[in-house]
Amino acid sequence: MPFRNRRLRLTLLALAVTVTGLTTAGPALAATPPPATSQTREAAVPTDFVDLAPSPLQAEGSRDFTVTYRNDGPTAVTVAPQLLVLSPDAGPYLTPSDLTVERRTGHGCRQPVAVGSQTGTLYTELTGARRTLGAGETLTERYRVTVVQPGVRGTVLPRVALYG
Repeated sequence: MPFRNRRLRLTLLALAVTVTGLTTAGPALAATPPPATSQTREAAVPTDFVDLAPSPLQAEGSRDFTVTYRNDGPTAVTVAPQLLVLSPDAGPYLTPSDLTVERRTGHGCRQPVAVGSQTGTLYTELTGARRTLGAGETLTERYRVTVVQPGVRGTVLPRVALYG
């Protein structure tokens, strides 16, 4: 009997460990995102850019820029408007505190746009600007760039990122 009793205890212990492990792992497995497929990763990165006409950055004050793109294709396409502000080749590098960028909403209000920086190039983020244009639809985004630090020089390059 002692052998049987010991075997029963081991079986119950193994069952308890298994049940505890499953209940602990269950929420963790449920919270784990599914593995990214190559299609998901590709859609997150632009496949091409359409550069629009560059303009010099005003040394003081504000200037409006319009980013326009028409989907002439037969299928829908995901796009994102973006402004790049390039530092002069001879320097000094621009910093996000040198200027502000605002986007005009459909209601005519101005909404601040976050500006990132990489090696002297300021840029607006693509992530929040993404939208899908149906066949024949046109994207029109209006931005205002205001120079905060007097004497800042650079070039504004509006462009549209294309996905997929």
